[in-house]
Amino acid sequence: MTLQTELVLRALLENPARERYGLELCELAGLPSGTIYPILARLEQIGWLDSTWEDPAVHEAAGRPRRRFYRITEDGAEQARLALARSYRAGKSPLPGWAVARPLSDGGVS
Repeated sequence: MTLQTELVLRALLENPARERYGLELCELAGLPSGTIYPILARLEQIGWLDSTWEDPAVHEAAGRPRRRFYRITEDGAEQARLALARSYRAGKSPLPGWAVARPLSDGGVS
């Protein structure tokens, strides 16, 4: 799994029940749209994501292009969490702050 895919999955897992549109995910993951959209397409293809198009009346009233919303599936969320955990264990990604060993005042390690 690439770092970019990990970033997209983390953004989706922040609130698995929430639908997010592509440019919103670009901001959350800190990646350009040319990177995000192929990842979203692959994740949808393997069943980890569902997507729906915004109602045309909404985007027309707002005067902007139509948005495609993505939501991680229940199975996708479970698989994503497992994949991210494997990635941490394999050392491909830095450990989250809560998982880093810190020295104790008595010389041991927490």
